[in-house]
Amino acid sequence: MKMLVAQKMLLLLCVGVSLAQDLIITERLIDIELRLKATEETLEELKRENEALRTSTKAASDKLESIQAENKVKKVAFSVGLLASGSQQIGPFDTRKTLVYQKIFTNTGNAYDSNTGIFTAPVNGVYFFRFYAHAQTSDQMAVSLHKNNQLQCSVYSMKPQNNANGSNGVVLSLQKGDEVYTQMWENSWVYDDGNSYTSFSGFLLFPM
Repeated sequence: MKMLVAQKMLLLLCVGVSLAQDLIITERLIDIELRLKATEETLEELKRENEALRTSTKAASDKLESIQAENKVKKVAFSVGLLASGSQQIGPFDTRKTLVYQKIFTNTGNAYDSNTGIFTAPVNGVYFFRFYAHAQTSDQMAVSLHKNNQLQCSVYSMKPQNNANGSNGVVLSLQKGDEVYTQMWENSWVYDDGNSYTSFSGFLLFPM
């Protein structure tokens, strides 16, 4: 009888030890799960912070690029003379001829093309242009400034008794890609030399 009781007590003791071990293991598993969950939450928070930082950095970079592009666009100015060197009387021609100015004083923004004589607006804005033309004695001189295919203003001298100079200027509202150039009329002459009597200039007043 005593032996039976002892066996039962031993069995209960083993069961108790087993239950205690199971409880410890369960508690450890729960602790590990909580730690993993906390780690996952921390990682998610770090991901959110990283994404927010990335978005903020991109916005700052885009803003900087925008400011740099705007400042670059604002720097548009050119001034050119008809002849790069020497002296020459140009004309006459049977049709109107676009004057191609070869002597570059400045071409900030590279909007003026010395191969064609055409200024192309790099940005929407308001621009100022001025041009000069020189006529020698008894030569007809007539030059016009054009926006795309539309005449804007002109200078004219009908066979002066002495050398004559003409000048005109205009403020134009241009869209990006609009072209501005000067044309000499048919049966007309212009003269230029190292003094750059015949010239063409323009610059951006402000973008729009």
